[in-house]
Amino acid sequence: MTRATTIRVQAAIIELLPALRNFAHRFYKQDSDVDDLVQDTVTKALGNLDKFQEGTRLKSWLFTIMRNTFATRYLVGKRTINGLDDMIGIEPLQQPSQEWVLRGHELQEAFKALPQCYRPAAQIILLEGASYEDAAVLMGCKVGTVKSRVNRARALLANNMGDSLSAAAFI
Repeated sequence: MTRATTIRVQAAIIELLPALRNFAHRFYKQDSDVDDLVQDTVTKALGNLDKFQEGTRLKSWLFTIMRNTFATRYLVGKRTINGLDDMIGIEPLQQPSQEWVLRGHELQEAFKALPQCYRPAAQIILLEGASYEDAAVLMGCKVGTVKSRVNRARALLANNMGDSLSAAAFI
């Protein structure tokens, strides 16, 4: 883009400021938020003038930048909670999903390492969430036997996963 074209586009942006403000009112009600959105839009547009293609509508290009800027702000705003005291931004407490994925893989490996006699009871009770009575019917044994096998399976799983939980914690 030549220097003359750049100056012409900058002048056209200034002429479109009222239209930008009107469009920004679709996203925000407060004038301060509207002004911020218009300012961010113009800043991004001026910083990316080399990406504007001559022959296209400048107004449409600016409106697209504004819409995308608003969408980005909205998504970031959903993840940040503004505190009441001193307006401090607080990130929501959420554990990283990678850790849970790793723990899930560890559980799968520990489950595979269980002796075969404990696996059906552990599968039915721990993974499928069935009651001890239903598991006893499915396995064809007494409820006490199912409870005993599940208790031992829990202790072995905790031990195999490196948790220092005692078997008494599972009763």
